[in-house]
Amino acid sequence: MKVLVVAEFYPRRDDPVLGIWAHRQAQAAIAAGAEVRVVVLHRVVPPASTPLLRRLPAAISLANHPKRSQLDGVTVDYVRYASPPKSRSYATWGGWAAKPLARALKRIGSDFKFDLVHAHNAVPAADAAIKAGISAPLVVSEHGADVFYTAAKSQEGRDAVRAAFGRASLVIANSEGIAEQCASLGAAEIDVVHLGTSLPAQRQPKPQHPTLVTVAHLASRKRHGDVLRALWVLRDKHPQLRYLIIGDGPERQALEQLADQLGLLGRVEFAGQLDHGEAQERARGCSLFVMPSVDEAFGVAYIEAMAGWLPAIGSVGEAGPTEIRRYGEGMRIVPPADIERLAERLDEMLASPALLADLGLKARATIERSFSWEACGAATIAAYERALGQ
Repeated sequence: MKVLVVAEFYPRRDDPVLGIWAHRQAQAAIAAGAEVRVVVLHRVVPPASTPLLRRLPAAISLANHPKRSQLDGVTVDYVRYASPPKSRSYATWGGWAAKPLARALKRIGSDFKFDLVHAHNAVPAADAAIKAGISAPLVVSEHGADVFYTAAKSQEGRDAVRAAFGRASLVIANSEGIAEQCASLGAAEIDVVHLGTSLPAQRQPKPQHPTLVTVAHLASRKRHGDVLRALWVLRDKHPQLRYLIIGDGPERQALEQLADQLGLLGRVEFAGQLDHGEAQERARGCSLFVMPSVDEAFGVAYIEAMAGWLPAIGSVGEAGPTEIRRYGEGMRIVPPADIERLAERLDEMLASPALLADLGLKARATIERSFSWEACGAATIAAYERALGQ
């Protein structure tokens, strides 16, 4: 079968880790037997958070991005479009992208007659594909943004999500919790397909000091600040404990200030955004993965760390950690925003090297059993076949 993937979040020249999970899933589907091409909705307007003096260079860089590239053997077309600021108009971005996407689909369809369109998220990708006039069956992957942000933020957003789900032959949810949310927004046919991770053959060497790690965009919902405060609570009991933060984003300055205020700058490393492989390698060389985030639909970062024999900590009530725990051990959960409970959990695990090692082994076993890219590829192909009525 020939599949055209349409995505907003996908690796770009200036951001090679953006939407890397969508690229890895495309590779997994190819390995499982599909032919796949990718179209990226490439917005040429810099984010509103871009500093004023950097907006023009940022806009020029976005506009000069190659229109097509080969990424690990996958042909990727970048469709340029412009739209108003996200905070006021995100629900309409599919409409802004529809005309340039329609032109791209006509051009691509002349030599790649796709049987199926796989859109990552209802808005803007599926919405744009629908408004571009696709006739092929549509599969929509739901990663959480539509239900946590777009549909929740406005009636216009809710209507756009419901319309995309209604047009879809199949909605793919990344966890059972998200599947329930999709059903409440009108999705009739739903499959759950878990994203996967690579499985390193060997463990990374242990760090000199016990080290916590979080790999995530530096946004408030990821709750990096909770980990910093828990580290402060444990400062005397675990004086050698360190914290590695991999990622960048709008909260970086506030987090650096918090670390300074708590007297933790010497124990915290802000590594910034790293290449995906380097980020995995550095994270897997730590002691314990901690991300007590909220609105966590799945959380690929958890399973990437667990594949490297690291136990993980997530938040109670979140779809991702709940789902991962359902498939095996190695994931612990704490109430969100509960600094005292998070500190207690960290203390419990760090105080017992035997417990930490045992949980690491169980974490790895859970991932090997249920979250490989091979399993993701097979499940993705099965979902495509269902959407095509095969």
